[in-house]
Amino acid sequence: MWKYANPTFFLTLVDRVLPWLAAATAALMAAGLYMTFFVAPADYQQGDAVRIMYIHVPSAWLSMFCYMTMAASALGTLVWRHPLADAAQKAAAPLGAAFTFVCLVTGSLWGKPMWGTWWVWDARLTSVLVLFLIYLGLIALWQTIEEPGKAARAAAILTLVGVVNIPIIKFSVDWWNTLHQPASVFRAGGPTIAPSMLWPLLVMALAFTLLFISLHLMATRNEILRRRLHRLTMLAANAADGGQADLRFADMEV
Repeated sequence: MWKYANPTFFLTLVDRVLPWLAAATAALMAAGLYMTFFVAPADYQQGDAVRIMYIHVPSAWLSMFCYMTMAASALGTLVWRHPLADAAQKAAAPLGAAFTFVCLVTGSLWGKPMWGTWWVWDARLTSVLVLFLIYLGLIALWQTIEEPGKAARAAAILTLVGVVNIPIIKFSVDWWNTLHQPASVFRAGGPTIAPSMLWPLLVMALAFTLLFISLHLMATRNEILRRRLHRLTMLAANAADGGQADLRFADMEV
């Protein structure tokens, strides 16, 4: 597996698999949207407002999946000094923030007709908002610390500290009284949601997952190329000055 840590091999791999991933993502997204609006029935209580679920729930899943991807990358940065770890973590943060934002917005749109309010400070909503703020904090951290190595280590530590919020999000409906219903798909007794709604939801979840993987691969590739360009710029500037500059690029050797 360590050969995948080589940036050049990674770039070649991305170029090969990305067109197939993009095609699969588009096909699944089209199928999921068709099933959402033309196959899945309206709920007997919520009516057509329930269709927001097919965007809201996959976004919620991906908001946590993105963060766990970042946590794994943070371990790679701190423990194994994986050459792609920091780039992968940095590339995932804006995507995680975007999915979390979509989750919060669609949750508000769904909550208004169901609960009569756009927002309530229950455990699930508050913990997801905290996750969104953590994403924003990590993005800001990378921007404010000028030295790349320090930024990578600081972001990795903050990411691992923030992992404690993920089980809080997952089990908040079990630990506290919230307006959200308990888990209805991934549970010990099996799904409680009707198959006519379950299958469109699973298709949309898979489409969102492939969308994240595709965007993450592209963003990681762009981050590697950006760092290579930075290194080449340093080399060119050093050659023009006729001096010897420190060309170590602390957050990844590319």
